Amino acid sequence: MSLCLQLWVRCYTLVAQQAMRRAQQLTTPRLGLIFLAGLVCCIHAPSPAASNPHWILSWSDEFNLPNGSTVDRTKWTPEVNGDGGGNHELQYYTDRLKNLYIKNGDLVIKARREKYRGADKVTRSYASARLQTKGKFSQAYGRFEARIRLPYGQGIWPAFWLLGSDLDTADWPDCGEIDIMENVGHERSAVHGTIHGPGYSGAGGISATYKLTGQGRFSDDFHVFAVEWEPNAIRFYVDQDLYTTRTPADLPAGKKWVFDHPFFILLNLAVGGDWPGYPDSSTVFPQTMLVDYVRVYRRSGT
Repeated sequence: MSLCLQLWVRCYTLVAQQAMRRAQQLTTPRLGLIFLAGLVCCIHAPSPAASNPHWILSWSDEFNLPNGSTVDRTKWTPEVNGDGGGNHELQYYTDRLKNLYIKNGDLVIKARREKYRGADKVTRSYASARLQTKGKFSQAYGRFEARIRLPYGQGIWPAFWLLGSDLDTADWPDCGEIDIMENVGHERSAVHGTIHGPGYSGAGGISATYKLTGQGRFSDDFHVFAVEWEPNAIRFYVDQDLYTTRTPADLPAGKKWVFDHPFFILLNLAVGGDWPGYPDSSTVFPQTMLVDYVRVYRRSGT
């Protein structure tokens, strides 16, 4: 299904469902009005970058595969390991359809509470998924965005982020890391954007927080998380709100700006870890991270 058609179907269905809640019967003229309302909704719901002539789409995944499919392996590599991500995480990352699949045009990453033993003989009490484009797609500079509905709960840790493509030779953190969106699940109204590099990594990463107003929670609806990255600036967005900009002037004295080469994309849903803490009796499983799309743009003329 094309992106335009997919958006129209979603908007039309939403409007129709809302109308059905208000009336037991719908006449043909009313259905026609709903059809037009859905179409108008679709027209007015593009990606924040889609109508900007300065951005040209260079890579994307719309996840428009049949229900129950795995991800497109020409674009993504699912990680399979139980090494804890270097953060004392509790999950085993698998490529099973129980943890990673397509449904209704969305990527579903599902964290489950279950004892799982991998081929590496590591046993974990939770299973989830992590995807990367390493070796398949990377880009220096541009706009990287994803439309995501987040999970929630103590010890739940979803992320959309980038790592330097020279990871295998430069190692971390010298390769650089851009965390476009991280959420610790007990903070249902806040997400964090962070850069990591040599001398400003881990707990010393340079970070900012975006909070929804009122009673809004990121687990209630989809939001667009993005960075616009230029040679000496990285701007962080939620939906169309710019909430922080990072430049070399933000680094600790004498430290190196390492955001000058291609980076690849990662999506994951971790369970537990040094930052979010660990699940407790309040944490509900399974937890689901839904991704509507991931898109990468480059500046026109570059």
